[in-house]
Amino acid sequence: MTKIKKFLIACFVLLLTVGATACSNSSKKSSSSSNTPKSLNVQFVPSVAANKLEARAKPMEKLLSKRLGIPVHVSMSTDYNGLVEAMKSKKVDVGFLPSDAYIMAHKQKAADLLLQSVRYGIKQPNGVQTKELVNSYRGEILVKKGSKIKSWKDLKGKSISVQDITSDSGYVFPVAELKQKGLDVTKSCKTVSVKGADQGVLNVLNGDTDAAFVFEDARNNVKNDDPKIMSKVVPIYFTKRIPNDTISVIPSLPKSFQKKLAKAFIAIGKSKEGKKIIENVYNQEGYTYAKDSDYDIIRQYNKVIASTKK
Repeated sequence: MTKIKKFLIACFVLLLTVGATACSNSSKKSSSSSNTPKSLNVQFVPSVAANKLEARAKPMEKLLSKRLGIPVHVSMSTDYNGLVEAMKSKKVDVGFLPSDAYIMAHKQKAADLLLQSVRYGIKQPNGVQTKELVNSYRGEILVKKGSKIKSWKDLKGKSISVQDITSDSGYVFPVAELKQKGLDVTKSCKTVSVKGADQGVLNVLNGDTDAAFVFEDARNNVKNDDPKIMSKVVPIYFTKRIPNDTISVIPSLPKSFQKKLAKAFIAIGKSKEGKKIIENVYNQEGYTYAKDSDYDIIRQYNKVIASTKK
């Protein structure tokens, strides 16, 4: 082969390499762009009075938008079912779902698990907060101090403040566990649906219901209303540990963007400003990675709940 031929072949190979690299970079640029949505819709569900939560959650828009480089819209849903439906129809991209609502959404292919929240643990008596970060919590049954209701057995025929039927601590766990013990709350008690665990505590305090199903220790959320709430309303039962709430995303959200979103939420949870926001919204202290199987206990309890409807 002559030197000229070798030279021409070398030039041809070089041109092919440069062209391939350019196409690759162009493809990556296009792919990267297409993998980032133009905007992001994030929705919460009230764990306290809805008007209070919305005002506390709004600052999350700015923090997320800054880290993701796209507009972020934060809104409030009336209940967990509404949020799941919104994610199913892709009107909402990211939902702050408690574990049972996540299970329901995942089963309907409306949501995948992104992150799990962490909170400081609670120590009894008096619901004192510890310095240990935990990824699970308990539900509790509260009654008024001096009530004739001393244990779960005394709840038969009584009125109980409950949360949405997908609320783990406010419905699923206490109803499922009491059913296993022999008390079918849905048939033997009068349930009164309320919005937010704080309202359940206040209902007991004010005598509107005999008991309330809430998260441990929801009494801390109403100390501003009554500083002596801990001595006026007391727990008579604690459920098994419940996996912490999730940050869930619609499955169609690009995986590469999901990774970026997860890192953004974790970073926000570690920042001073971000930590303050999530503490005010859900009493959360940050976020960690988790897997779907962590929520299998919810699936087991759902079967018990289903048996109460037969």
